[in-house]
Amino acid sequence: MSFVLEICAASVASCIAAQEGGAQRIELCDNLLEGGTTPSYATIAIAREKVKIDLYPIIRPRGGDFLYSDLEFEVMKKDVQLCKELGCNGVVIGILTADGRVDKHRCKELVDLAWPMGVTFHRAFDMTDNPFEALEAIIEIGCERILTSGARNTAVEGASLLKDLVERANDRIAIMAGSGVRANNIAELIKTTGVTEFHTSAKAYEESGMIYRNPNVSMGGIPGVPEYGISQTQRQEVLLIRERGEKALQEIKQ
Repeated sequence: MSFVLEICAASVASCIAAQEGGAQRIELCDNLLEGGTTPSYATIAIAREKVKIDLYPIIRPRGGDFLYSDLEFEVMKKDVQLCKELGCNGVVIGILTADGRVDKHRCKELVDLAWPMGVTFHRAFDMTDNPFEALEAIIEIGCERILTSGARNTAVEGASLLKDLVERANDRIAIMAGSGVRANNIAELIKTTGVTEFHTSAKAYEESGMIYRNPNVSMGGIPGVPEYGISQTQRQEVLLIRERGEKALQEIKQ
């Protein structure tokens, strides 16, 4: 048992902060407000140049549901190939059928295409109709881990299912808890779920350097999101989550 912290980073600067804070792995995304979409080629390429820890770009062509057209699937396959060419350690995927099951055929095609990179199945898992059936399907197609909030909005709310998933997985696949993971709840999540891999953005909004700000125009307009705020992973928050997580796991071992 060892504590693993993955940072969901939406920029190269956030990747660097994740590494400096001691994270072991990065899920590289764009558009976090939509749950994460595939970042640009340049973002992946420069992130790979700047950080040495494991880099896993998300393969998701758009926000919304996880039911993709043939054209979208072609884009996903191309993105997997590009990630391999750029030297990424893995990719993050998730495709469902219309009835809420894991699309084993398409997901297996992506896993095979990604090899020898690793593959994480993302929170599309939380949108399946039967999490235990989905668990077995994802193990069957060859993913390394499942990112899940326990089929609730946050990992704290889904703690009971997370615990059950860890027990059902029985070391056949890693269960990684994500959504709402913070320094102030990481210890309790470890103790109540048995999960040892965690996923968080550890981000805050940094003030823009813009001096002139047109009061008549809003480019975002999303409640709770500052118009002149830049979302970025915070090195100190990563460090704090890692330290508290490692301490909690060590106490359990003793």
